[in-house]
Amino acid sequence: MPKKDRLRVIALGGLGEIGKNMMVYEYDDEIVVIDAGLAFPDDDMFGIDYVIPDISYLVENKDKVRGIFLTHGHEDHIGALPYVLQQLDVPIFTGRLTLGMIKRKLQEHGLAPNKDSREINPGELIRFKHLALVAFRVNHSIPDAVGFLIDTPVGRIVHTGDFKFDQTPVDGQVADFFRLTEIGQKGVLALFADSTNAERPGFTGSEKAVGGVLEDVIRAATGRVFVASFASNVHRIQQVISVAAKLGRKVAILGRSMENVVSVAIELGYLQVPEATIIPIDEVSRFTPAQLVILTTGSQGEPMAALSRMASAEHKRIEIVTGDTVIIAATPIPGNERLVGKTINNLYKRGATVVNSAMAGVHVSGHASQEELKLMHTFIRPKFFIPVHGEYRHLIRHRQLAEAMGMPRENILIGDNGSVFEFTKDSAEISGRVQAGPVFIDGLGVGDVGHIVLRDRKLLAEDGVIVVVLAIDRSSNQLIGGPDIVSRGFVYVRESDALLDEAKQRIRDSIEQADSQVVGDWSNLKGLVRETLGRFLYEKTRRRPMILPIVVEA
Repeated sequence: MPKKDRLRVIALGGLGEIGKNMMVYEYDDEIVVIDAGLAFPDDDMFGIDYVIPDISYLVENKDKVRGIFLTHGHEDHIGALPYVLQQLDVPIFTGRLTLGMIKRKLQEHGLAPNKDSREINPGELIRFKHLALVAFRVNHSIPDAVGFLIDTPVGRIVHTGDFKFDQTPVDGQVADFFRLTEIGQKGVLALFADSTNAERPGFTGSEKAVGGVLEDVIRAATGRVFVASFASNVHRIQQVISVAAKLGRKVAILGRSMENVVSVAIELGYLQVPEATIIPIDEVSRFTPAQLVILTTGSQGEPMAALSRMASAEHKRIEIVTGDTVIIAATPIPGNERLVGKTINNLYKRGATVVNSAMAGVHVSGHASQEELKLMHTFIRPKFFIPVHGEYRHLIRHRQLAEAMGMPRENILIGDNGSVFEFTKDSAEISGRVQAGPVFIDGLGVGDVGHIVLRDRKLLAEDGVIVVVLAIDRSSNQLIGGPDIVSRGFVYVRESDALLDEAKQRIRDSIEQADSQVVGDWSNLKGLVRETLGRFLYEKTRRRPMILPIVVEA
């Protein structure tokens, strides 16, 4: 149980990984949650669509949860909300654009935000009995990005969210340097700061610089131009629309998530679109290739996204042809490099010209590099520091930066998902753990696929499956039919008759030599078949397929 006069901060996601961000701030009988994101599955998570945090701790303490505060509208910070809100009926507090995106997302799941949900503006105070939160503006690759100052009985906490310091942002909204300095002057107990680019020296480039590169590439293109970006990167979408309008091109939107974000952003005034610039995707055939720009999803090589399907000639409406230019205005999320590379290869095979961040400045990160991280530390001047939002190497590198600026190592805490950071006015420690880990989303299933199922899927994908069918006389416990062997994903039966015939004989021999009681017990008999056949196949092939014995009683 929480100790009196202690603040507990619990990481349910976002430590030691990119994505799945969720942080819990708890004092006495109050909990506030910052962010509720998802992560994309790793290559070995066969069939999994998304990964979300385990919120068992929040469900067990649902009476304490006062609200979920969201830093911005990227999926790794809001993507888990439809699943979280099915178990927690709590209000959401966030910026105007983020709230608009959330409403659309929840609507698709047949949900609506809690009636007390509302938008908040930088500088606005949300006060509960023990905890009070104030948002402050930061720069990121989406409008309305904020961090939070959390006032607690033991001291003030700063949670930066994703940030960088952009002197020339696309929307003209620079980070609130004055407020950050003011926060630091009044004293900060602990800083929880974004670590994604802690390995990258210097400063992160400005979003505005991308606009000039996009214009050069689109101006030089003689055919259609496809621009693949994160659907939530509203600044990038604005730049593409502005450039297209300037060059006399029409813009079509392809991909459901892109359509949703563009619709919400236009409705709320975050996208400025010249009249008649955007056309329905069904009308692209009315224009020449040199008159078109198509905004699409699929910058991460997702197999079902529009760009991937066009690259593999599987899209129903649009086909990539020679003369098309494809701009991939994003860098691959760690783990997605192979999928992105496959998509680029397929685009080249179809005759397209491909421009990506590795070749031209068509993308800049939304995260602070080392010099900006140092600036944040200089502004906030915390007593304790906890690096968050990054793989383990990013957390360590961020700790080294803080140490280089003079912070004692004992004042820097490195944790992982489930870690409980406990603070008093003068101390900080990792005091324990709560249940935390990945929950897998597979189709409509939430959490019904676990590590055992994934292990079986991995085995099936790597070595296939063998089904062995036996008929046993129940009265005599004798084999009277089979064994018949069905192979899927292991060997092709017609080409491996000799191997499978020998396998059948091994099974017959083992059953004949076995004790009658073993054969009469279906569980023991199946175990005998698995062991005999598994050992034989490994000797012959050095593979271990899944073996499924089926015993028929006769």
